[in-house]
Amino acid sequence: MERGLIAIGAGIAVLTGFMTGRGEGEVAAHACDAIGKNPEAEGKIRSTMILGIALSETCAIYGLLVAILLIFVY
Repeated sequence: MERGLIAIGAGIAVLTGFMTGRGEGEVAAHACDAIGKNPEAEGKIRSTMILGIALSETCAIYGLLVAILLIFVY
């Protein structure tokens, strides 16, 4: 029973990657829209987009790390 609950917890932890990918896609789409409307601000928009995507990607990496720890440590 305990091993099954650990597997469920690991599966839930991996789910963080799915919504992170969706969010990163939306950020990139909105950045492209903003650059299309204001091409002069391309550098500032792009650097802010990359920073936001990098910060959200860490959430997915932490979820994967938690899943791996749950599976192999417990």
